[in-house]
Amino acid sequence: MKKFIQGLKDGLPIALGYLSVSFTFGLKTVISGMPFFASLIISMTNLTSAGQFAGADIILAGGTILELAISMFIINIRYFLMSFSLSQKIEQTINLPKRLIMSFSITDEIYAVSAAKIGKIDFKYFMGLAILPYIGWSLGTLLGAVSGNILPETLRTALGLAIYGMFIAIVIPPAKKSRSVVTVALTAIAISLLFRFTPVLNSLSSGWIIIIATVGASAIGALLFAKEEENG
Repeated sequence: MKKFIQGLKDGLPIALGYLSVSFTFGLKTVISGMPFFASLIISMTNLTSAGQFAGADIILAGGTILELAISMFIINIRYFLMSFSLSQKIEQTINLPKRLIMSFSITDEIYAVSAAKIGKIDFKYFMGLAILPYIGWSLGTLLGAVSGNILPETLRTALGLAIYGMFIAIVIPPAKKSRSVVTVALTAIAISLLFRFTPVLNSLSSGWIIIIATVGASAIGALLFAKEEENG
């Protein structure tokens, strides 16, 4: 139990952070017309902030299953790499069913804490680490979704703007330190604007625009800054 309790302590700060972000997700989806229970089910079965926001936009815009599948694969592909990395750090006696449970629980923050921990990671510690963030993410979504149904229209609209502030707050700090982050962010913005205001291109669905912007910006960033690193 000591390892499980230590995991709970390490996971508490993550859970508190997830509560506010998922509240915004629940609020946004309900304001956009999604039933509150659908918003909650998405959070309970996905546990991926960027993927959920993008996926919800595609669903609400009436996108196809193919668009949704491709965009989710591209946005969440980093979890493959995180899982491969943690597979070398966990105790080798952990069986397949437990590994599958652990893989579902991997997020950026949970991975970072696990990777930084000294020594091998066992199943009890990892479950302690993951359970509070999972509850925080699901509870925050539920609270946001319910609030979207009961709050006045003016307040809902104001709170709906919080998501844009949240994404700006995520991007600005690393952008101040890294030219690559600035380049990738501005490239993604430029591609999105191109498809928004160019005739014919603006008829493309939001799902494909997300896919093109994500792949295009990432490819340009990798191309430019890979060369820079080699020269350095």
